[in-house]
Amino acid sequence: MIMSRLYAITLTIDEIVAHFDIDVPPDPSVPEETIEGAPGLVVVEKDGLRLLKSLTWGFPRQTSEMRHNGEPPGRIGLVADLTNPLWDKTVVDPRYRCLIPLTHFANPDGPKGEKTRAWFSMLRQPLMAWAGFCRNTLEFGPVFAGMTMTANEKVRPYNDRMPALLRPNEYGRWLHGTIEDVIAFQFRDPPPSEDFEILHTRDRWRSGIPPSKAWATRSNMLI
Repeated sequence: MIMSRLYAITLTIDEIVAHFDIDVPPDPSVPEETIEGAPGLVVVEKDGLRLLKSLTWGFPRQTSEMRHNGEPPGRIGLVADLTNPLWDKTVVDPRYRCLIPLTHFANPDGPKGEKTRAWFSMLRQPLMAWAGFCRNTLEFGPVFAGMTMTANEKVRPYNDRMPALLRPNEYGRWLHGTIEDVIAFQFRDPPPSEDFEILHTRDRWRSGIPPSKAWATRSNMLI
């Protein structure tokens, strides 16, 4: 199953700036949620300085069949297969690496046609960093995508993939490391299930309601 394409940040710009040691004051505001094709915040390094930028989620993807039919490119916002030719130059070069701040990522819960939002967050680490890639593209301008990994036991009932999350002491290694480091981050064991909590909601999957305004189910009181 492909990881769901929905995440959110419930903290302020100042809290993000402090956590990631941003050197240049940022312009962007914090989006309540991010889906593919929508703006999301990323942390990049340029000339030794960390910057916070707003890019759109999803690299352009156009198959030969789409080109043949005259269809415009779609988007792909998740990097699951590092050997895919789409990523052959991007994942190798550290200048295309970024950190994607988030506090929650979501998976659909419930039966087909009635799916709701289940939000996953990390205990004792409210602001997480997702290992990402970013690049300027001809089709969509500056874009980003997040790398996925095997899900842990808490996420797996909802999805077999989850964001490849980084610990604060790993940010530099991700931004400057080799392709071997990238591979190691993707294929290592996922973070322990006991480090995560789930916010079960009554909000429909496409409701646009972020975790900060979620209508929690009664079952959350029992967890």
